[in-house]
Amino acid sequence: MKILAAIATAALALACIAPAHAHDAIPVYGYHVVHSYPHDTQAYTEGLLYLDGHLYESTGQVGSSSVRKVELATGKVLQQSPTPWPDYGEGIAVWKDKLLQLSWKNQEGFIYDLATLKPQARFPYAGEGWALTSDGSRLYMSDGTPVIRILDPDTLKQTGQINVTADGQPLENINELEWVKGQIYANVWLTTRIARIDPASGKVVGWIELAGLVPKPEQLADPTNDVLNGIAYDEQHDRLFVTGKCWPRLYEIKLTGSRRKH
Repeated sequence: MKILAAIATAALALACIAPAHAHDAIPVYGYHVVHSYPHDTQAYTEGLLYLDGHLYESTGQVGSSSVRKVELATGKVLQQSPTPWPDYGEGIAVWKDKLLQLSWKNQEGFIYDLATLKPQARFPYAGEGWALTSDGSRLYMSDGTPVIRILDPDTLKQTGQINVTADGQPLENINELEWVKGQIYANVWLTTRIARIDPASGKVVGWIELAGLVPKPEQLADPTNDVLNGIAYDEQHDRLFVTGKCWPRLYEIKLTGSRRKH
């Protein structure tokens, strides 16, 4: 999720998912690409959502973090607001007429007017902020640990938590989140997989393997850090979108049947 030295990155990549045997009992889903759209290669994607025909995206990096409204077909930025200095922008979610954005380490989030993206207020929380999503009545927040916090969307106070496991092992580095058909889809930082999480039990009930979408190293400015991150779901038309940090393309995908490793 953040820029690290190569050695630290390699070590975290091993730690951020459950042990290899944990995948053996969990179905792995493939995909096929329905459409491919342009994506801003300067957008270090930290949060992504779809609403009323447009994408909303949060980008990271101190000094270049922002929230933006994006035209799906062209990738054109229609509206944009910088994340207040010096915070590092993270995940986003919509609640009523507000767009909510987390920051990484500064223990504060921002509330924007959804129509104009003008900042309106701030809200505090403990620890790091990585991602947000909503099921329409509650917010779910990741902080890089195996715990997904449940927040009241009006008070933004924590009301519960989900302890996420993959075959009984805590799942570290849970990143960008999206609510999809009663499950929480979660990017796992530094991997090419999305975890499908049952919010009632916290168990990973499926993996979506997207290694085939990762751009070639020569297509990325920083292949070590420009990883898969960004999930958006169009509930009305049942469309799933994925992208990565500074990727040149955003993809609409359909999942294919599951398989199990032996």
